[in-house]
Amino acid sequence: MEISYKQLLPKINTLIFDVDGVLTNGMVTIMPDGELVRHMNIKDGYALKTAVDKGFNVCIISGGKNEGVRTRLANLGIKDIYLGAHNKIEQYNELVKKYNLQPENVLYMGDDVPDYPVMKLVGLPSAPNDAAQEIQGIAKYISDKKGGEGCVRDIIEQILRVQGKWDNNFDAKYD
Repeated sequence: MEISYKQLLPKINTLIFDVDGVLTNGMVTIMPDGELVRHMNIKDGYALKTAVDKGFNVCIISGGKNEGVRTRLANLGIKDIYLGAHNKIEQYNELVKKYNLQPENVLYMGDDVPDYPVMKLVGLPSAPNDAAQEIQGIAKYISDKKGGEGCVRDIIEQILRVQGKWDNNFDAKYD
């Protein structure tokens, strides 16, 4: 009998997210100069900032290279931001070594095939509800929210609530 994802939440201390399709809805607006503009959910941002402030390792591994994405996430206090990552296992292994991570302590939320190899290695692979079929097939948790529509807030809030770290002291500190 497989254990419920809820039984895994108390052990999580590291949160790793893809960007396109997870922190965004996967759509881009192409500007006349060729820049690709993405939209991120403010509630996801608040949850990310709260997790950082509560001492979680919060990491981003994305195939995209948009420096505006890096700026947004860095402003939330996220230090480990890997953009242009096409073999996400390399960045994951770097994080494992840097933080001496154990798989059961790691959540990874991805939405498409490039996320698959890392999701197979972590304790809590998760996905937005509009993730690719292959990803949903290996996810231990599928949010009821779509990518870019609060799926990140959903899982972070659950983890923080279970660990007693989502409280009435909403004091996320922005630089």
